[in-house]
Amino acid sequence: MRHTVKQLADLAGVSPRTLHYYDEIGLLKPSSVGENGYRYYGEDTALRLQQILFYRELDVSLSEIRTILDTPRFDAQLALQSHRSALQARVERLNGLIETIDRTIEHMRGEREMSAGEMFVGFDEETQRRYEEEASRLWGEKHVKESRRRWDGYLKEKQGAILAEGGAVYRDLVAHLDDDPASAPVQQAIARWHQNLRYFYEPTPEVLHGLGQAYSQHPQFRATFTRMHPDLPDFLTAAIEHYCRNLASAA
Repeated sequence: MRHTVKQLADLAGVSPRTLHYYDEIGLLKPSSVGENGYRYYGEDTALRLQQILFYRELDVSLSEIRTILDTPRFDAQLALQSHRSALQARVERLNGLIETIDRTIEHMRGEREMSAGEMFVGFDEETQRRYEEEASRLWGEKHVKESRRRWDGYLKEKQGAILAEGGAVYRDLVAHLDDDPASAPVQQAIARWHQNLRYFYEPTPEVLHGLGQAYSQHPQFRATFTRMHPDLPDFLTAAIEHYCRNLASAA
């Protein structure tokens, strides 16, 4: 099996420029280069490209992917099994969110009653687990380990109450989107958000500020909050930034 840049790009659903870029950064080198200067890709590089695309689907950065794939102990079959598990979990979560959308539409049409809690089905413990993974990438494993230790120590009833409180905070913030992010009601809600985080770990002011930035700038975080309201990610960033400034001045 030997493909040109265009042939492999068409098969993989990427642009030839993407393959050229992957070559430039050392992520995906061609199997061979002909005398005419054409790049050719064999099965080995096609399989590597498949791994790259799976990791990209899971929002892993290109630099992290290169490190993973170039590790001497990298096992492609184990990686594929891991991809499958991660994607299956995402499918199940997305199916739950789709069901929530359908129920919400029926509720808005007056075809069914829907509690406030039902509106946030899908934003649950699985979401918290994904947040832990993102926090690990952003701020290191320390906070994630502490979060897991604390979380696993709570009874199911307590976990449910913590998640419900987190959802209530975001609902309150959505209700105040027309207010100034620095207003008292908004800042009180952010203080509750801060307190809710303490159930998972003790966040430093730097982590709080970093979370605030990530809520609007990080693709996964932004997508989550946009589903609640399109204006919520940027509003959260502004409100948390003001809250952190007050923390710093009070210190």
